[in-house]
Amino acid sequence: MAHELNIPKGEPALLRNVSLETEEIWQARVDLAACLRTAARLGLEEGICNHFSAVVPGHPDLFIVNRLGWAFQEATASSLLICNFEGNVIAGDGVPEATAFFIHARLHKMAPRVGAAFHTHMPNATALSMVEGEPLVWAGQTALKFYGRVAVDDHYNGLALDESEGDRIASVLGEKDILFMKNHGVMVCASNIAEAWDDLYYLERAAEVQLKAMSTGRRLVPVSPEIAAQAARQMREGDPESARMHLESLRRVLDRLDPGYSA
Repeated sequence: MAHELNIPKGEPALLRNVSLETEEIWQARVDLAACLRTAARLGLEEGICNHFSAVVPGHPDLFIVNRLGWAFQEATASSLLICNFEGNVIAGDGVPEATAFFIHARLHKMAPRVGAAFHTHMPNATALSMVEGEPLVWAGQTALKFYGRVAVDDHYNGLALDESEGDRIASVLGEKDILFMKNHGVMVCASNIAEAWDDLYYLERAAEVQLKAMSTGRRLVPVSPEIAAQAARQMREGDPESARMHLESLRRVLDRLDPGYSA
């Protein structure tokens, strides 16, 4: 199901004569690899077809992304690619998956506020993209983290294999952070890697508990819009610090159980 990118490549050395080996950029690579490895440990990926990206610190026209053909559990900091918005691999061995390029390059270009974008077919959130109506019904506290932050792409349009489809997806996202892609999966967008991971994790948990409740056949009871909005504000106030600690916890766990991610 993975598709190779078919865009003529230039010579990376001729494209950018600056260092992409700063400490800050390396840390972004490590953080993204930690998220990929942990997503694999939690079953949030699908084969070799899903992709995470992050804008390169100090270089708003470049992004880091996992490479074609490597499962999330194989990701290392050094295996990740740095690409520009034209499809050139500036640093790294390999190429991005085609849909990864067209979705992420266009999203980062059209929405500079998005510092990290995580796309998965994680099972519970994807299941909610396949049913009629709004994906989340605001009946569980975890779901309220996303109240007012969700867009829905109602028009599945096949694989994103050109710029126009990437542009369409970015336009549907608009100013929201979470995109449920009907009949497809989800896209989680944030200003940084830590917050993207935090949202991805809790989105799947919210979807999981909602599906369990739906499976009882009994009517779900949503909270009032006023309380939902209040809870969402309360959560957002603490989210940046909570997300930072969440990412740090991933790295501690991986340092103990799966240290190869940081190589």
